[in-house]
Amino acid sequence: MELREFFEHLSGARRVYGEPYEKDGVTVIPALSVRAGGGFGKGDVKDQVSGGSGGGGGAIARPLGAYVIRDGKVSWEPAVDVNRIVLGGQILVGVVLIAYALSARRRR
Repeated sequence: MELREFFEHLSGARRVYGEPYEKDGVTVIPALSVRAGGGFGKGDVKDQVSGGSGGGGGAIARPLGAYVIRDGKVSWEPAVDVNRIVLGGQILVGVVLIAYALSARRRR
């Protein structure tokens, strides 16, 4: 797959919304957040050994939730990202511990 094809594959509604599926009369359309990036380079040094190259790229897709169609009514069901909840809790505990340490230091 060429680079152009790779980025075309990542863009568009097909990468943001998954294929709808139906079960027991309920249709579910998953929705994602897709981020992609890349980097390139080339080098050439005179009076020394010439060389250089580069490249790189990546993509991250995270579930956001899904549209659920039931009995002709559409509802949004958000996805719960447990990793972000845990990370947020860890950051909060870290900030509280730092604040406590600074206040204890001032009391001395």
